[in-house]
Amino acid sequence: MTGIEQLCPNCGLCCDSTLFADVELQKRDDAKRLAKLGLTLEKKGRSKLAFAQPCACFDGKICQIYHDRPQRCRAFDCGLLKRVNDGRMTAAAALKKISDTKHRAEKVRGLLRSLGQRDEQMPLTHRYAEAMSAPMDLSDEVNADAHGELMLAVNDLMNRLQRDFLQ
Repeated sequence: MTGIEQLCPNCGLCCDSTLFADVELQKRDDAKRLAKLGLTLEKKGRSKLAFAQPCACFDGKICQIYHDRPQRCRAFDCGLLKRVNDGRMTAAAALKKISDTKHRAEKVRGLLRSLGQRDEQMPLTHRYAEAMSAPMDLSDEVNADAHGELMLAVNDLMNRLQRDFLQ
């Protein structure tokens, strides 16, 4: 079994908005075709098109348009996949890191929900920014503690993502 077959169906962090807020289309991508396949494309900047994460074509396990996916998606291999493919890490060790990271991401999502940010279709980083920019009553100790816990959880998650997935 290849690294992709072992890791990707157990992960999805590159598709569920944990790693990326959006994905820019490349010149070779057929935007009309991708839109017909289910991606909601939006202008990014003056001339670029992108689709927001979480990806509408990700079912929680696999990409529903895997064989027709955009070029950026085709080109991306996370750090864990690279290390498994070149023999520097076992698939079992990578799966453990994936599981741990998914638990950390779910902790962040749970904290966001507890603070009133429940838009699961919004990229995780945007949800965090929205929750943290909302006015906060510092006399409400529970709310202040939740904001502090969220900041720590996001920092922990981002460090893990940078170390294990983005290098």
